Amino acid sequence: MEREKRIIPEVVLNSGHKLPLIGLGTSATPLPPPEILIPIFVDAIEVGYRHFDTASLYGSEEALGGAVKEAIERGLIKGREELFITSKLWCTENQPHLVLPSLKNTLQRLGLDYVDLYLVHWPVALRQGIVAFNLTKDDFLPFDMKGIWEVMEECSRLGLAKSIGVSNFSRKKLSQLLELATIPPAANQVELNVAWQQKKLVSFCKEKGIQVTAWSPLGANGAAWGTLAVMDSPVLKEIAASKGKSVAQIALRGVYEQGVCPIVKSFNKERMIQNLEIFEWELSQEEVHKIEQIPQSRGQPASIFVHEEGPYKSLEELWDEDED
Repeated sequence: MEREKRIIPEVVLNSGHKLPLIGLGTSATPLPPPEILIPIFVDAIEVGYRHFDTASLYGSEEALGGAVKEAIERGLIKGREELFITSKLWCTENQPHLVLPSLKNTLQRLGLDYVDLYLVHWPVALRQGIVAFNLTKDDFLPFDMKGIWEVMEECSRLGLAKSIGVSNFSRKKLSQLLELATIPPAANQVELNVAWQQKKLVSFCKEKGIQVTAWSPLGANGAAWGTLAVMDSPVLKEIAASKGKSVAQIALRGVYEQGVCPIVKSFNKERMIQNLEIFEWELSQEEVHKIEQIPQSRGQPASIFVHEEGPYKSLEELWDEDED
């Protein structure tokens, strides 16, 4: 039986391109092999996902590209243009002369001519060849924001990235970028969920026309660094019970009602479907108020990027004033 076509709300980015307001994340630890991943991503396309989030770091670009090809062959989509695909420039390629080659390698792995959104993954530069995250002072390089962004803009002008943006940037770093950019960032992807709502950052991005997308919208409670503050929240459990929804649906709706695009990560088909079912109902003002009272804390401080002899000597320097 053919599944009813899902209508996913979209937002027009400052680049003029449309972003579907929910995406499927493609990272996993450990990462399943392509023969397992490709059918998972094809399932996601079949149930209605049109926005996919990958990165060179994740190792999932090749499988995602294979799923796009299979979905077209099976007639699940008419063509690649029906999908919005994001990938990211990893820290070891965060040098101006490496940006374009890195994007071309990403496109080769995806088997695509362009990505819809290309992000600078972190405002951090590391030397090439690093595999592990046990970083020493010699692994850190100066982060040349101006030089990197100039090449990101070139990627846009060449049509290799329809939109360009950043990830894990604070308000201060976004302000610095906006001062030197000819093409402003279209998006900023950050950790954001009901237990880390980042209201100041979201407000700043709205004011500047930058779309916020959220990684870890459910708290990444399966990850070593994740938090149970979302899925174990008594507030969300109470709201979910009263509305006949899952805790995840309440959490995702809370993110969406902030004007933020959640990047959800579930490789289970039924949960994938549930996570899409957040658009035809809304939270009451009272429920929103209860969610706003949830204690706030960052789940992933990224302390690996802090070193007494590196560019960021403290978490305060990495995150600036965004420790809400």
